[in-house]
Amino acid sequence: MDHSVGRVAGLAGVTVRTLHHYDAIGLLSPSGRSAAGHRRYDDADLDRLQQILFYRELGFPLEGVAALLDDPHADPQEHLRRQHTLLTARIGELQRMAAAVEHAMEAKKTGINLTPEEKFEVFGDKDPERYAEESARRWGGTSSHELAQARAATYGKEDWQRMKDEVDAWGAAYAALMEEGRAPGSEEAMDLAEAHRRPITTWFFDCHPKTHEGLAEMYVADENFHAFYESIHPGLPEHLLGAVRANAARRAA
Repeated sequence: MDHSVGRVAGLAGVTVRTLHHYDAIGLLSPSGRSAAGHRRYDDADLDRLQQILFYRELGFPLEGVAALLDDPHADPQEHLRRQHTLLTARIGELQRMAAAVEHAMEAKKTGINLTPEEKFEVFGDKDPERYAEESARRWGGTSSHELAQARAATYGKEDWQRMKDEVDAWGAAYAALMEEGRAPGSEEAMDLAEAHRRPITTWFFDCHPKTHEGLAEMYVADENFHAFYESIHPGLPEHLLGAVRANAARRAA
């Protein structure tokens, strides 16, 4: 079976001009001509075109493609082995690129510019990505949210580890306060509410007491935030909300 230049161009997804050029440089000359002198390509020509396009896709120059295909010592199996090796390398490269893009996407969403391994080392199974969606939904587009993301993107593993250590120490202190039966409006609870607010200002954005109330309300309402604070001590999200409100009123007085 033979094919016209137009049909071959359509099948291969190239232009007729490209096929004319390949013919002109001797890279792919059609096996026959019609009675009117038009190019006619047979199945062997299509196989060669497929090989040309494959190597071109991998970045080979036309001269290099010609040298590969016209090597008298090469056989079809050798071409397949070479293509398999090149494809495997390309797949590895694309996977690395995809991983880099995924990392950039996560950093863009959370502001946390850590590798997956570093993120696990610092946060364990408490993936910060779970908390980013609700924060973005509530405050996305605000100057505070944008500032928090911008500042977060500058922090390295040591910074995040320091923050986590501060949160752990605060959590242990708040759990002990609840074990002692202190009320949310007690001085001790309000002091720990203030101790919760200050690092937010230090690390992320200027967290005013009223803004802090909004955060504490989210800790109660959002499933992921609630689960995090509940894991520190049962009832802590609701207790903290009361303490944050009391602290805001104390500071406004």
